[in-house]
Amino acid sequence: MRRTRILTAVLALAAGLLAGTPPALAADSTRTAIAADTYTWKNVRVDGGGFVPGIVFNRSEKNLAYARTDIGGAYRWVESSKTWTPLLDSVGWDDWGHTGVASLASDSVNPNRVYAAVGTYTNSWDPGNGAILRSSDRGASWQKTDLPFKLGGNMPGRGMGERLAIDPNKNSVLYLGAPSGKGLWRSTDSGATWSQVANFPNVGNYVQDPSDTSGYASDNQGIVWVTFDERTGTSGNATQTIYVGVADKDNAVYRSTDGGASWSRLAGQPTGYLAHKGVLDTVNGYLYITYSDKGGPYDGGKGRLLRYATSTGTWTDISPVAEADTYYGFSGLSVDRQDPGTVMATAYSSWWPDTQIFRSTDSGATWTKAWDYTSYPNRSDRYTMDVSSSPWLTWGANPSPPEQSPKLGWMTEALEIDPFDSDRMMYGTGATVYGTENLTNWDSGSQFTVKPMVQGLEETAVNDLAAPPSGGAQLFSALGDIGGFRHTDLTKVPAMMYTQPNFTTTTSLDFAETNPNTVVRVGNLDSGPHIAFSTDNGANWFGGTDPSGVSGGGTVAAASDGSRFVWSPEGTGVQYATGFGSSWAASSGIPAGAIVESDRVDAKTFYGFKSGKFYVSTDGGATFTASAATGLPSGDSVRFKAVPGTKGDVWLAGGATDGAYGLWHSTNGGTSFTKLSNVEQADAIGFGKAATGASYQTLYTSAKIGGVRGIFRSTDQGSTWTRINDDAHEWGWTGASITGDPRVYGRVYVSTNGRGVIYGDSSDVGGGDGGGGTDPTPTPTGACAVTYKITNQWSGGFQADVQLSNTGSSAWSSWSLGWTFPGGQTIGQLWNAEYTQSGSAVTAKNVTWNANVAAGSSVSFGFTGNWSGTNTKPTAFKLGDQSCTVL
Repeated sequence: MRRTRILTAVLALAAGLLAGTPPALAADSTRTAIAADTYTWKNVRVDGGGFVPGIVFNRSEKNLAYARTDIGGAYRWVESSKTWTPLLDSVGWDDWGHTGVASLASDSVNPNRVYAAVGTYTNSWDPGNGAILRSSDRGASWQKTDLPFKLGGNMPGRGMGERLAIDPNKNSVLYLGAPSGKGLWRSTDSGATWSQVANFPNVGNYVQDPSDTSGYASDNQGIVWVTFDERTGTSGNATQTIYVGVADKDNAVYRSTDGGASWSRLAGQPTGYLAHKGVLDTVNGYLYITYSDKGGPYDGGKGRLLRYATSTGTWTDISPVAEADTYYGFSGLSVDRQDPGTVMATAYSSWWPDTQIFRSTDSGATWTKAWDYTSYPNRSDRYTMDVSSSPWLTWGANPSPPEQSPKLGWMTEALEIDPFDSDRMMYGTGATVYGTENLTNWDSGSQFTVKPMVQGLEETAVNDLAAPPSGGAQLFSALGDIGGFRHTDLTKVPAMMYTQPNFTTTTSLDFAETNPNTVVRVGNLDSGPHIAFSTDNGANWFGGTDPSGVSGGGTVAAASDGSRFVWSPEGTGVQYATGFGSSWAASSGIPAGAIVESDRVDAKTFYGFKSGKFYVSTDGGATFTASAATGLPSGDSVRFKAVPGTKGDVWLAGGATDGAYGLWHSTNGGTSFTKLSNVEQADAIGFGKAATGASYQTLYTSAKIGGVRGIFRSTDQGSTWTRINDDAHEWGWTGASITGDPRVYGRVYVSTNGRGVIYGDSSDVGGGDGGGGTDPTPTPTGACAVTYKITNQWSGGFQADVQLSNTGSSAWSSWSLGWTFPGGQTIGQLWNAEYTQSGSAVTAKNVTWNANVAAGSSVSFGFTGNWSGTNTKPTAFKLGDQSCTVL
């Protein structure tokens, strides 16, 4: 949502991972392809997870809509499935900055055409310039025109807009508002070439923080929106009246009445504010403008909303609340094209107690709010929220009034009413896209329903991944902004992110190789511990104790048996602990900031890397010794891992183009490394299930091999490689983490910086079980005990965990647990098991990976459900026909 979406890329850039030169202006690039295995690529489902600053509906074709994200590309709405489909997965490694979308425009004259202005940062963090992408097939394929300046899809002010606009009368004409003092640009050939509008009088002057030496907050936010008055043109002839918003508090809006030949400051406009958006109601002749004293998306104080009568030049302050009572700024703005007197706006930076949405049905003369206070702190809401499809949006919170969970949102700079359907509205937040399909209930006095409308739009920055060899979890992820998830089913949204504690960003995680029930994660948190542990395969967590000086997560490693941990946090040196970190001691012989990992066989062996040196500890992390290995990368752009099952088998990837860069292998615990001559560059390394007939695990890497950047697989210890992605599936930067699946041959999990966790399955099953097949109905027997625990409850909904223990003397090869809900509860989503429900009767059955339960062991699953009246716990459980003891 905020800072980690910046820092993920910044740290990578600072480490030299993303070096590259900008392509030539207006070049349409082609890339070399090499033979590749056929893979099917999907997202590990989270649904959302990041900031959506722009939503664009086409004005001439029903159900055609697009969304832009700050670091995760652009998406098109698919009405038949109510999902989003990604459009920029073809962006490659060298052009990684083009995954940040600064603006987007859909052509209402020719709806097949769509344009995207791409580029992530305007400062040195992004080595490349921005570009205009143009498509004649709704984003299925693109042509590119490079620009002679940078664009800032993830810069301050990115929620203003849209900066890119198509002339609604002559669609070969487009305008682009540039940041960084680069001015207003125009294309007259459908985006193929661009030139600066030389006579536009103001390039903007507003910067968020002039003292920021990085160039991030000190960049001139420039020209922020363009709006055409379509009434002043005819089909095939350029529109004559054009309004332009500029990031200048004293001169925020300009107008041309001669098709852009001349421009003047709009007379009578207010000063002291930035014009975030300008939307024109051509039926009534009103230009609406939302103002804030800051550029957003997460800063804002005072704000106003004004209406400009285009025929008379009259300005009217139609602010929904008094200026003195604003503390958030206005941004999101939309006119109902079916009923143009209806206008909506958002209080975009109201973090507490919630965002606010305003609605007027009389062109701004009067307003109503999405929620009001009755008697403070109690609220009356015009809406209900249903987040059952993305239950983690509650953040596991149970706040005191006036806060609610889930919240209506924050960073709400994009709000659009469907131009063909007054009942449908979508708006973007810092975590998701919300929407409603019964919006006009607002006006009738009944409640409208807000739900996530985000499936298919995956926008998380991934820092680390881990796939355990056993247990209910298929994958652990360490994510920016929302912490991360334990996935027991890749195709379903987990009920909750990691909690207790809930890190704002998880920076690293690990599990004990021979005891995957033990899991550790570290991350960033404003107040609280920076480390957490689990003893039940990540289902539940408890916070550890920080050693003195810790300021951030850093990296962490678990001993192979889970008996001890080594932690390299930010703010202090490397630490080690026996047990779950109640007491830490400083490791000696290894510098602060080193990357740490564990040997996957020897519980007392840990490894570290810092500034070209590899370090080894054989006493559980107490002391480290620098290896004599030479020729390793001199910087810290390195990721390394030890192979499960073989002591001292270590692979190291990393480097930079100005020095050593590639993939190294050690078979003697880091004493020496051999560089693979067939890998030119590598940035992440991981392991998965061995191929049929192979004794060594399959290798996966994000690398450059044979002159081609991609995701590669080797089944022969790196002697040969197969590219497994293709030019349509590149996802920008993929260097943070990669891992195979130890249970499914060919499956690989790939980190991205904004497109979430991608996983691929091979058409070559390689003798692996593929994780598929349907088990016969289990017929378990034997003594059992059940613990049923309600872990979270809210109005109409709850979350529960169930632990089933084998208290008999024989192992189970399958299980089936039945119970009856006494209060008519219904299950919404269940993980770690398959289930059926008929009326109040429920049956939960094992899935493939947790069918075997040894005597004295237990298995757990959880679910979210709905309730009304009472939420009484079940009192009886049966394992097949055997009654279980209820604990």
